[in-house]
Amino acid sequence: MTTTASSPSFPHCRRLWPVFAGLVVLWLVSLPLACLPGPVNLSAASVFRTLGALVGLAPAPDDAALAGVVVSIRLARVCLAALCGGALAMAGAALQGVLRNPLADPFTLGISAGAACGASMAIALGGPLVVLLGGLPGLAGFSHAGLVAPAALVGALAALGGALWLGRGDGAFSRESVILAGIAVAAFLGALVALVKALNEESVTSIVFWIMGSFQGRGWNSMPLLLATTLPGLLITALGWRALDVLSLGDEQAAQSGLNVGRARLWLLAGASCMTAGCVAVAGVIGFVGLVVPHVLRLLLGWGHGALLTAAFFGGGVLLVWADVLARCVLSGGQELPVGVVTALLGGPFFALLVRRR
Repeated sequence: MTTTASSPSFPHCRRLWPVFAGLVVLWLVSLPLACLPGPVNLSAASVFRTLGALVGLAPAPDDAALAGVVVSIRLARVCLAALCGGALAMAGAALQGVLRNPLADPFTLGISAGAACGASMAIALGGPLVVLLGGLPGLAGFSHAGLVAPAALVGALAALGGALWLGRGDGAFSRESVILAGIAVAAFLGALVALVKALNEESVTSIVFWIMGSFQGRGWNSMPLLLATTLPGLLITALGWRALDVLSLGDEQAAQSGLNVGRARLWLLAGASCMTAGCVAVAGVIGFVGLVVPHVLRLLLGWGHGALLTAAFFGGGVLLVWADVLARCVLSGGQELPVGVVTALLGGPFFALLVRRR
């Protein structure tokens, strides 16, 4: 029974390696190509020469400003977008499998609401805390902007803990109770965000822009926080692909096959949510990546989670990299759209068409 659930059908087997190869090539090609567009016009030769110097394939450019724009700004954003997109898509595939709900996404458990609540409080009420922390040894350079990402991460993890605590019924994590707990936590924290905006109208614009998601102003200094949260989640989720296949049979059949359903569901929920928490803390709320990418890949690869999780990482990375390129290039004068708006505009109609056709 387990073998049947985890093995893709023959047409999907024939597509497996071509799809993998295409996604990996797209992912690798997208990293340098996405460094070309931007508000500052740079020639393709100068961008590729700078990237080549970074890996020792070309001499270092004489213009330090050129290296700063290409490496410190554009390449950093591309790498952050690739990792966030892959983590969100992989988390979406895992959550849809563990909850057996095709509409589940990385924000089902109220993680985005928790991160938004933490970031909103940091933006609106963080001034006194910055003054306090700035007076401590070693934190003299602590800034208000540096408080937002850690506060968002704490809020996201707190929301996850609350949802798992509420969703634990009779010592196990049933998918219905977890989903209902996530909805309750998201509603409560969303009300807190609205309260913060109502009490501090001066911070409304900053809070709304952060909630819509953006890589603007993010650089290599955001990478440690992202890696510290996404890598454990990626490892836990990737190692749990067989458990996801068994869980797709239903709780009763999974238990009969020898799987500890409650423990497996807890670990998979924690891994997917940890990835989501890190992405939201760094880039804000970016929707539809974790919803659309797994659905598209299931049409090509079937329901086996081993192949699906791997493909989702590369597919989600490619999608978010180019969505961020659109976000920073579609407006003139150096202005940017929030990347969460771009993914919603691209993913919403596509997902509606997908649902309508299937």
